[in-house]
Amino acid sequence: MQYQHRQPAKTILSIVLPLTLILAVVFREFGLAVVVMVVTPLLLVAWLFWSMTIEVDDMQLRWFFGPGFWKKSLSLSQLHSASAVTNRWWYGWGIRLTPSGWLYNVSGLSAVELHLVDGTRIRLGTDQPHTLAEVLQRTQPEQDKASS
Repeated sequence: MQYQHRQPAKTILSIVLPLTLILAVVFREFGLAVVVMVVTPLLLVAWLFWSMTIEVDDMQLRWFFGPGFWKKSLSLSQLHSASAVTNRWWYGWGIRLTPSGWLYNVSGLSAVELHLVDGTRIRLGTDQPHTLAEVLQRTQPEQDKASS
């Protein structure tokens, strides 16, 4: 493994967990069933998005949320370039389509923008953007040698 990093979802958790508590208090007068119906989806979001893990080995780049939710991968041969970028604050967190392509993010504004050979762009949120971009750029010469 060339690189593996798990980023905690500080932003998502700092919003979802207090909101869950507030809603539980507000809806408690309607009974336990209503509280459960209101807070369960929020707790599910917190569990699914509690972190984001990015892994790079000699052949693939993989990323997933929390317990392995929404696993994605791509062959490094599909990667044209990678660079550290800063997301606009309104791009938000989670999984979403932005003007800069698909974004996978759990916290903060830092990301690595992947430019794929087919022209597709993907952004992976990370609190180690320069390290990840450097690891991915180091894979480029190996790919060029392999394709020659």
